[in-house]
Amino acid sequence: MDKLKERWGLTSNWQILAIILAFSVNGSFAAWVAKPITEFIGISAEVHGWIFWMIRIPLIFVVYQITLPLSGWIFGQFKFFWNMEKKMLMRMGLKRFFES
Repeated sequence: MDKLKERWGLTSNWQILAIILAFSVNGSFAAWVAKPITEFIGISAEVHGWIFWMIRIPLIFVVYQITLPLSGWIFGQFKFFWNMEKKMLMRMGLKRFFES
């Protein structure tokens, strides 16, 4: 735990627990939100097979990235998740939008 706290710049084990819970809740939420979107588009796994997953997985990824700072805020770890989000988006080539 100490290595994780040092790497993430945390001061307590409670922060680790809050971050792990935020990741878990946000992942489930992203999958939950993606379901009605794919249904609205009219794509289902039974009918469209691999096309369904080619759309759903990137959709979950986008929803996850958008809602991760919100999830972090709910669990009191917004600063951690916002910094993580900026780092990930900069690695994806969107550096100019998130420099600070």
